[in-house]
Amino acid sequence: MSPWAGGKEREIMNKAITDGVLLMPPAFADGLDVWSSGDGTPGSDTYDGAVNAALVPSDADFGGCLELVKTEATQKLRHMGQTPILPGCYLQVKARVKAVSGALPDVRIAAWAGNGSNAHVGGLVEVGPDVSITSYGDIVEVSAIIGGGARGGVDMVWGDEVVYAHVGLDLTGAIGGVVRIDDLEVIDITSAYLRDMMDWVDVRDFGAVGDGVTDDSAAFAAANDAADGREVLVSEGTYFLDADMTFTTPVRFVGTVTMPTDKLFGLTKNFDYQSYFDAFGNERLAFEKAFQSLLNNADHESLDLGGRRITIDGPMDMQAVVPNRTQYAQRRVIRNGQFYVTGDTVWDPEVVTSTATYNASNSKTLSNVTNVANIPVGSLVTGNGVGREIYVRSKNEAAQEVTLSQPLFDAEGVQTYTFTRFKYVMDFSGFDKIQSFEVEGIEFLCNSKASGILLAPSGLLFHVRNCHFTRPAHRGITSHGGGCQGLLVDHCNFNTAEGGTRAQDRQSVAINSNSNDVKLRSNRASQFRHFAVIGGTNATVIGNHFFQGDGETGGVRTAGLLIAVSHPILTFDGNYVDNCSIEWTNEYSAVPSFNGGFSFSSLSVTDSVFLSGDVAPWTGFIVIKPHGSGHYLGGLTVTGNKFRSVHGAVDRVDQVDTTFADLDKTKGKHVLFEGNSFHAITTPVHNPVLIEHDQNSHASTWVVETEGRLPFGWRARAVEAVVMKGKIKNTSNVTEYTMPYVSVEEGSDGSDVHLNWEKSVKGTVWTKIRMD
Repeated sequence: MSPWAGGKEREIMNKAITDGVLLMPPAFADGLDVWSSGDGTPGSDTYDGAVNAALVPSDADFGGCLELVKTEATQKLRHMGQTPILPGCYLQVKARVKAVSGALPDVRIAAWAGNGSNAHVGGLVEVGPDVSITSYGDIVEVSAIIGGGARGGVDMVWGDEVVYAHVGLDLTGAIGGVVRIDDLEVIDITSAYLRDMMDWVDVRDFGAVGDGVTDDSAAFAAANDAADGREVLVSEGTYFLDADMTFTTPVRFVGTVTMPTDKLFGLTKNFDYQSYFDAFGNERLAFEKAFQSLLNNADHESLDLGGRRITIDGPMDMQAVVPNRTQYAQRRVIRNGQFYVTGDTVWDPEVVTSTATYNASNSKTLSNVTNVANIPVGSLVTGNGVGREIYVRSKNEAAQEVTLSQPLFDAEGVQTYTFTRFKYVMDFSGFDKIQSFEVEGIEFLCNSKASGILLAPSGLLFHVRNCHFTRPAHRGITSHGGGCQGLLVDHCNFNTAEGGTRAQDRQSVAINSNSNDVKLRSNRASQFRHFAVIGGTNATVIGNHFFQGDGETGGVRTAGLLIAVSHPILTFDGNYVDNCSIEWTNEYSAVPSFNGGFSFSSLSVTDSVFLSGDVAPWTGFIVIKPHGSGHYLGGLTVTGNKFRSVHGAVDRVDQVDTTFADLDKTKGKHVLFEGNSFHAITTPVHNPVLIEHDQNSHASTWVVETEGRLPFGWRARAVEAVVMKGKIKNTSNVTEYTMPYVSVEEGSDGSDVHLNWEKSVKGTVWTKIRMD
């Protein structure tokens, strides 16, 4: 930093600009004891009393002047006073010389450069251009300009290390001549270069070179210090900075900047994407350097992209952009722009196959993993007994272990797994933890090449809102660990890249989560294989519309919402489930058979619209798929929903997928399935179900059949009420006033209820039957 920084610098600069005489050396007539025949440094020889120097009091051309006999090859004349060389100032040193007798010499302005430690600054040009004296009595004027920046006409470019000079001149050429020298002038000509010093300062005036090679960090820092709130101009050129640079004043870029990835570039007074683009001249690099600054500066909580489209030609490793941080926990926002994906093979997934051992007692670990070094963290894991959307959270190469995001349901022993690493526009997986981070108003235009966002392995409250994920190749938002704790996804639009693919052949997933307290609200997703895969508890899914239809007649439909845990404590309200289903599984259980605790329970599905069209009649809207035996329903509320099928009826809205196991229908509690409407549904279901039974022949045992109208084809396990509709008459046609007793779970599948009367009777009753 310049020793003139701060208030002192401003004071001196103002004096230099407004009162140039303060820079002037004294007249020769004031004494030659301050004029050196050397460099002008303290202790050097002076011309006071020298045999080859004399004062001339009244020269016809100069008035008082110095007469000097040239006795050396280079006869030096230096003022021993320190002429300040101020950052941003340009000084012109002038002298008038004439030959009197003897050999005719050449003359040039010269100076000695000193730093703040009173040491010589080497490696600089310290002389001006030579001028020849060609005849006696002719006055030759010589001049040179000294300044920090390499500007046109500057003879001595000294950068920002020099703080003062011993100014003077040199006589060169033949020895023996006699010359007379008028008093030297030092003039502040800064205004010739900087027309309005009160508005801006230029980095070149502080020694910046702008050749893309020379380290201009010190010059940039000096310009920032000198600006004192005024604008800094980065003039034309390419400026290499090999150190952190934070501007505390506004900056205007005509030239551009280049710097290593690990060096910070902060624009505290104009922190926005456009300024970083002006600085770096590359869309992606500008965003990355701005993001780096966002996580390293407390002055700003958000980065506004200004509505710009930013071309992204490869995955962005967000942690590699900020190598000095492995976690971040303060609120930060990226908003208002578009990432436009280009490139080809750079987005191709990495696919690795490896043999590994799984033990359910260590449910999130694969051990003895071959080729573990080549398995990327964040890879999707597939194999026998592996649930959907399970990822590599971390790995330990020395121990040959891989840590998974979720347990595997049926993978005991050794088998070969496939690890597929998708490529993301914004990949946060390199961080250990990211918290309170927001992405707002961004379109991820993935162009069927890239996926959207990969979260950090840990962190709380990542918030994505008002964003568009347009044609992601594989995934929209992925969690490969616990970075989805409290994930908020609001008012986002997910548009598929698989619109022309049959529903059952699609591979893309809009959102997945592993941790608790996820909230998905007012989003729209079109034609993914799954809209969301929920792997934690206490999730809220409200006001979303997800559509997964295709053009197939009698087509297959996939799960829009996949709930992968049996006790999710999940609220599903006000959604539009369009040509897909809710699938409820326990595939994230290492021991999937029920052995205690809660079975399938704690799910409410309320006030939503379920619509299908051109589907196979066995299509269901709410599908339970147990992955082990012994499970039952322990808490389910389905109320206020509208179920409808168009272009063909469906058999029923509820199903149990028995691919792995059936539910135990002899158990069940806390199931409420009422207040729903059914349109083109062959068998509506209710719990409790109200059945009108007409007994046309006399019998002491009436068989009341539920005919599959209990949810999931459940057994008739309780009767809430039996109410006579009209008179119950015996064989004598006399009214009977006795009540029957009931026996439940009758029939081959337990779905019937028997009403047992004291006598043989006939008539009509209303019977309210429950599955729980």
